[in-house]
Amino acid sequence: MTNKENALRIIHFDHPERVVAGPPIHLLAYFGCNHESFDGGGHDMPVGSHWTDIWGTTWFKEHPGVMGFPRGFPLDEPGKLRSYCWPDPDDERYVRLIYQKAATFDTSSDQFLAGAHRDTLWEKAYMLVGMENLMEYMVTEPNFAREVFGRIMDFQLGIARHYLKLGVEIVNSGDDLGTQVGPLLGEKRVREFLVPQYRRLFSLYHRHGVLINHHSCGHIEEMLPIFMDLGVNILNPIQATANDLERVRTLTQGKLALLGGISSGLIMNGPPQLVAQEVRRRITQLGRHGGYFCAPDQGLPFPDEHRQAVAIAIDNYGRYPLDGC
Repeated sequence: MTNKENALRIIHFDHPERVVAGPPIHLLAYFGCNHESFDGGGHDMPVGSHWTDIWGTTWFKEHPGVMGFPRGFPLDEPGKLRSYCWPDPDDERYVRLIYQKAATFDTSSDQFLAGAHRDTLWEKAYMLVGMENLMEYMVTEPNFAREVFGRIMDFQLGIARHYLKLGVEIVNSGDDLGTQVGPLLGEKRVREFLVPQYRRLFSLYHRHGVLINHHSCGHIEEMLPIFMDLGVNILNPIQATANDLERVRTLTQGKLALLGGISSGLIMNGPPQLVAQEVRRRITQLGRHGGYFCAPDQGLPFPDEHRQAVAIAIDNYGRYPLDGC
């Protein structure tokens, strides 16, 4: 069974051969997708660096091996909307990188051609407005909030047309909607402001048979019906310390594949033996009938020995039929 076929069988709960860490992808992304700056700034800058991305958000790098944090917001007041210059999804400066990366894709390879929509909607909005400001404006200035969300999705749809032109088979989208103890936004706000915009993008991809791998950190159990209604195919990273993973699996069984679930704190602290035990436990719990990619629930600079322990344990315990199932 090829890697692509196995991944598709995982996604569709269709008797995969083995559990793996994720779909094999060749990822396309526009310039600025990962908060790059035309002046050379980005998350690979030294700690203490500041830069301004293509949207006008100012970033500050605080920790090695971890992305920076937004600190300056170009739309922190509704009145600034009149003079704000929205990025053009057809701007050669942004999309050139998409086509350059696509040119290196081997169509005979055992990979999916994938597209990236990092900070798809909610995160991009609070990076423009400021999180507390945006939460307030959703109540006090709802038309302003709707325009910001709508204009962001206009951009994402423009980027999507480039990805579709190149034949992507799967896209990575994402917005963190949870804290460690509960949802970041109430369901009412999510359905009112976010769901209509997500549906614009996801329905476009669905019409072209493209799979959706959606990222949302934190406690997201209450959002599962929304993700499934939107047609998300894979949900990551299902944080082990923020969710009841048994309940998550019960609610999504046969409907929504999961990716993640291995506590990043445990992987960071080790030792390797405990990491391997946790991998085995999660594979049994979440992958009994397919629908599970086994991976850390956060991307962090883990010790190499602990990272290797995850990979070895997936290979040892992730062959179907699973031991003990």
